[in-house]
Amino acid sequence: MSADVSPRPSRRRPSRSGPLTWIALACALAVLAAGLWERRREPVADRTVGEVTRVGVADGDSIPDYRRRAAAELTALAAPATPGPGDWALVSFAAYLTPARLAETLGGTPVAEVVARLPLPDRQTEIVRIAAMRLPDDVVAGMVEVATRKDREAADYRARAAAPAATADAELRRVYDTGAAVSAREADAYRSGCACVYAAVVRDSPDALRALADHPGVRVVDAAPEVRRLDRTVFTPPLPEQQDVVRPPADTGLADPEPGDSSEAAPTVSGSSPSSGRSPTGAGPPNPAPTS
Repeated sequence: MSADVSPRPSRRRPSRSGPLTWIALACALAVLAAGLWERRREPVADRTVGEVTRVGVADGDSIPDYRRRAAAELTALAAPATPGPGDWALVSFAAYLTPARLAETLGGTPVAEVVARLPLPDRQTEIVRIAAMRLPDDVVAGMVEVATRKDREAADYRARAAAPAATADAELRRVYDTGAAVSAREADAYRSGCACVYAAVVRDSPDALRALADHPGVRVVDAAPEVRRLDRTVFTPPLPEQQDVVRPPADTGLADPEPGDSSEAAPTVSGSSPSSGRSPTGAGPPNPAPTS
């Protein structure tokens, strides 16, 4: 009897290609999802970077032309299609106002900031901007802060005037002495709530802005519907004493003093002096900081 030598059927091994394929696909999807999430988390570039909107006047501009142009634009200002906070506008005043008088002049118009300077005869004083939403309280508080800074500036000028380099240079000493005197006068004025405010940045509806233009003491309402961000906008209102052409205030600080006069004739002080933390080296006149 012969043995059965017919081949037995081989046992089939399970294929691993299916599970591996699904694992690879799942990994790919996970990587893709992570990439998409990271892209969503990346900050979106600000397309307005580098763009600055300017509202107001520049050196050499005609004041009458500016007033006519602003009045025409205000008249043509259209109401928005949907209700909103309104349009920004630069309001210039016919005179320098105290905080209390400012509140009376603007009435209930919403304000963002005010522009001020101490009007000293034949002196260029610093232009300061004070954030203000509540009138007159915020303006008063802002003036106190300016006064404190001006006290530090005056002390810094005095320290520089007492340095050896300044005592050996009469002209440099005169610059420092004058800077101290002007800063001290600014400090005293702002601390007392001076009549120093000459412009304000406001936001309201077109009808309200047109009504504001008729308020006593309001010189110009320069509507700026193109303004979207205040931190990307430069406001340059005309000074109340400028009637024909925009020009820097006269400053006689560099004139030679008459014999026997005090050396406090005054340099240009259109910006802040260095912080009091700098040592009074007396190496040269302090560089004014940008307008605050």
